[in-house]
Amino acid sequence: MADECPKCPPAGAPLWLATFADLMSLLMCFFVLLLSFATMDAAKFKKVAESMENAFGVQKDIVAVEIPMGTSIIAQHFSPAQTKPTPIEEIKQSTNQKATKLDVSVEDMEEVKQKMLQAKIAEIEEQADNIEGSLEQEVGEGLVSVETDGLKIIIRINEKGSFPSGTAILKAGFEPVMEKITAAVNNTKGIVHVAGHTDNIPISTDWYRSNWELAAGRAVTVADFMLKKNGTDPNRIVVEGYADTKPLVENNSASNRAINRRVEIIITQEDPTLGLKADDVSKIIQTDSLEDK
Repeated sequence: MADECPKCPPAGAPLWLATFADLMSLLMCFFVLLLSFATMDAAKFKKVAESMENAFGVQKDIVAVEIPMGTSIIAQHFSPAQTKPTPIEEIKQSTNQKATKLDVSVEDMEEVKQKMLQAKIAEIEEQADNIEGSLEQEVGEGLVSVETDGLKIIIRINEKGSFPSGTAILKAGFEPVMEKITAAVNNTKGIVHVAGHTDNIPISTDWYRSNWELAAGRAVTVADFMLKKNGTDPNRIVVEGYADTKPLVENNSASNRAINRRVEIIITQEDPTLGLKADDVSKIIQTDSLEDK
């Protein structure tokens, strides 16, 4: 038998041709699938987009007007057989919807604060007038004075008729005045500061080593009298002694020094605007608007 020619190719297709044919078939199927997936229903896509737009970021239940029907795109285009709708799980975003709020500006906030402060100051001035009316005789005699300073009511007990010079013991006959003052303080709200003050003349006795001890001793005497009466809350009382550090007038004459020797009962009421939030301001604005109507 003659030898075969080494230059002639073997009979049949080459071995790599089968692998190449499989690869080409797979690529064709892949591109066919891509083409089939790229075909979509524009109307349905628009509805899905609108549904997602309304769902994301909105804190409320979305009422479904129309339930979308699931269909198979491949079956619709390539299969003559009838397809069944695909069930779709309905997902709702369930949260508690907050009440509608008004946008509160900085100007609105300041205006509401000013109105609240003015109303509180008017209330405090009315309370001070009532206290002054209950102490009308004592005020007329110069034993006591009543005034306001913002959110404070100041009941000033002068040294005249209350304390002997250089002592912290109440004069006999001043107890009825203290009872009226105690009753007036108990009828108000707020922290009660009992502060003692002296003039600038130094004192050094067996009882009091300095004006600090004398001022604090007089404040303690007044606070102790108030605390012994029924209805006085000890948690409200704060005792302070200032000696001659907070004079009302200059200590340049005997009459001025007599004015500076005093015990002050300062009733400090809470600022109504502390802790005020935008929600509270919004409610106040809504209430005011309703009242105006």
